[in-house]
Amino acid sequence: MMTLQQFRVLLAVRECGSLTRAAESLQYGVPTITHHLRGLEAHLGARLVESGRSGSVLTPLGVSFAEEIAPALRRIQRAEQLVADQRDAGVVTLRIGTFASIGSRLLPAAIAELQHRTLVRVEVVEAEPTDVVRMIRSGEVHAGLIYDVSDEPAFVAPDLSLETLIAEPYRVMVARNSTLAAQEVLDFAELSEVSWVFSRSDDEAPDRVIRRVCHSLGFHARELMRTDDLTMIHGLVAEGLGCALTTAAAVDTDYGVVLRPAVQDLGERHVSFATRRGSVLPAARWLAEILQGIVSKRGLR
Repeated sequence: MMTLQQFRVLLAVRECGSLTRAAESLQYGVPTITHHLRGLEAHLGARLVESGRSGSVLTPLGVSFAEEIAPALRRIQRAEQLVADQRDAGVVTLRIGTFASIGSRLLPAAIAELQHRTLVRVEVVEAEPTDVVRMIRSGEVHAGLIYDVSDEPAFVAPDLSLETLIAEPYRVMVARNSTLAAQEVLDFAELSEVSWVFSRSDDEAPDRVIRRVCHSLGFHARELMRTDDLTMIHGLVAEGLGCALTTAAAVDTDYGVVLRPAVQDLGERHVSFATRRGSVLPAARWLAEILQGIVSKRGLR
């Protein structure tokens, strides 16, 4: 019966041109190399290697046989690597939840780098932070990118582990050609008639900040529309229909919008890599490390 070791030995001899160098490349002893070659030749009933003063070379039959087995051995080695990668990563498919604005900017590069390390597949599920957290807790995703506001975090809980990637101040998004854009700093006390674009969920961080600041000034924030579609939010603001609360990293410069700070403290948006506390898949830990490196390299901290 032929074995993979015999195939590897024959290909090593073809590559190295001597039994000694083949043994070194495979970290075998020369007697082991000889043993495997003799076994293979006995099975096939043909001489595959001949030795001379200048080294060892394959016979014509050996050359033909090596050409046939080389592609098969490469496929087997890839299959072995696939199993090893998935075993070490702890999962065959890594599922990641993310919100759109940061996910689309960070995850493609992170996934590409992760797949240089492992053959584990990555599936991305787009959702708002509250839904991402729910999916982490239910096991629908293994990890996720979420955001929260620094001074009133909603996702700090014993069952979650949050690793902050980016911290940036909240700003008011206004139409570039509006009177609000002409002001260097906005005062929410003068924005009681402004309409705001809110998220579908009342629990999202920007909505909580808007309502908190407006309530502190004695009025309720006006609602223009509820949507989590980032393109729609930009379009509504660019047309002067209302304002939104966001950060610099989430702004699409193709739209006619600008950001303005406020007199009031709007806090910071913290973008975090979230997992369930306890046993975290190695692949998820690797992705978190890669994301930290990308954020640092791009100066997004």
